[in-house]
Amino acid sequence: MKRINYLILGIGLLFTFGCKDFLDTQPKAVLNEDSFYKTQGDAFSALVGCYDGLQNIHNQSVGFPVASEVLSDDVFGATGNVDGFGWQMIDEFDPQRSPSDRSMFEGNWVAYYKALYRINVFLEKFDQIAWDSDELRSQYEAEVRFMRAFIYFDMVRLWEKVPLVLKSTSENPPQAEPDAIYTAIAEDLKFAIENLPGEAYVPQSSTSGRVTKWAAEALTARVFLFYTGYYGKSDLVGVITKSNALEYLEDVISNSGHGLVDDFANLWPAASLDNYAGEDNIETVFAIKYTFTSDYNGNSDGNGWLVMLGIREQSIYPYGNGWGGGTVNPKLWNDFDDKDTRKVASIISIVDEGLDFQKTESQREYTGYYVKKYTPMSTKSGKNLGDSLGTNFQIGQFQDYVSIRYADVLLMAAELGSPSAQDYFDQVRQRAYKDNFSSKTVNQANIMQERYFEFAFEGIRYWDLLRQGLDVAAQAVETDITVLNGGVSTEKVIKGSNLKTCRGFQQIPYNQITRSSGVLVQNTGW
Repeated sequence: MKRINYLILGIGLLFTFGCKDFLDTQPKAVLNEDSFYKTQGDAFSALVGCYDGLQNIHNQSVGFPVASEVLSDDVFGATGNVDGFGWQMIDEFDPQRSPSDRSMFEGNWVAYYKALYRINVFLEKFDQIAWDSDELRSQYEAEVRFMRAFIYFDMVRLWEKVPLVLKSTSENPPQAEPDAIYTAIAEDLKFAIENLPGEAYVPQSSTSGRVTKWAAEALTARVFLFYTGYYGKSDLVGVITKSNALEYLEDVISNSGHGLVDDFANLWPAASLDNYAGEDNIETVFAIKYTFTSDYNGNSDGNGWLVMLGIREQSIYPYGNGWGGGTVNPKLWNDFDDKDTRKVASIISIVDEGLDFQKTESQREYTGYYVKKYTPMSTKSGKNLGDSLGTNFQIGQFQDYVSIRYADVLLMAAELGSPSAQDYFDQVRQRAYKDNFSSKTVNQANIMQERYFEFAFEGIRYWDLLRQGLDVAAQAVETDITVLNGGVSTEKVIKGSNLKTCRGFQQIPYNQITRSSGVLVQNTGW
């Protein structure tokens, strides 16, 4: 068998940990497998190393949260007017848009398999660790198996067929069929649900950032909805039924201690400022943690993708400068009801907020709207907050990525037919509209519309479209509007037929196909 270069992390295990709260641990030694994995302390360090790997999966090349938005109808690829067109290639599902960028997702691919390597090695060493209790062993296994499921769910949605590696290996495995990957995901999540303690969530606790039973139950429902929707199946590969998925969500609602933050804007630092509910608030079911302690000496603890969404090259308090990626589609701004508090909490409107933006000539696909939920921030003096904290703003962004919110739990439960569906649906809308709330009948169409507004820019919209069918997704992304490229009016065209040609999936990095000696096969349309 040939060597598989993209799977190898290396035999030495260097743990560099940078997550907040319980992950604030900094072992300094380089450890190898012969001397490690002996004590429970070793096990904890290895667990933190797995979280560190998870922290890095979205920080490479095309971060999954940003890619998910660019693929959707929420935002455009944008970036600088003299930059390459790789982001437009992704946005428009068109390989001819930038043929030189055929390996744009390579950093993602490598980061995913590096994280999987750490997880698989740790799982293989469990029997040689002196555990204090079987319960703790099971909990650690549940946490890392959740991470493995989380990673593979990213990968199977991006590329569909990828090598399924459940043990550490140096071989060159072929791509697995989707059902095999989803089976592994479902089994890992089921184990996590059954072995994580069912303790009520305590916001901003010392263990914030760790996987919980509630996160595993919520992610299982998300996987169920995507798989059954996209592939037209009635259950998740025979492992999880619709009633199972709903039962998990009802468990989160009844027993987790999670709830909705009172004001939607307070979920997002740039939208709330002094009223920010804080990281790990009551609504956060699962988040990937970041800090501002990154440097150029190997510490990569920051949110590596957030700066992509910042206003192009200009800080305007409270917004910090960034690279102008993901300019917001005016359609989303116009689709929002003005009485919906989520509108101004989610989107930066240059004109409506009276912002003196002066970099139009350097911005591609300028629409007058930027992402507010995830954006760099600045001090009142206009200095990027990352720079003001002693690190470079390009690597020092520290806003966590909230992957699963309690609002999603409510809307998924409503979609799966909970007897309390109307109440769950209304809870989300009542928060959004406050005194302007008016009842709307809960049904599939209204739930999907509500998800469009509730989860804009959170890496959810595209997958919601895709699970409704290729025709629905293609129609949604179809675009023909005028934007400004370098200050000049330009037509922006996205053909929904391109999405259908590639079946909604992305290109496997060509470099990886080459390194696999052709074992990997490129996706249709790329």
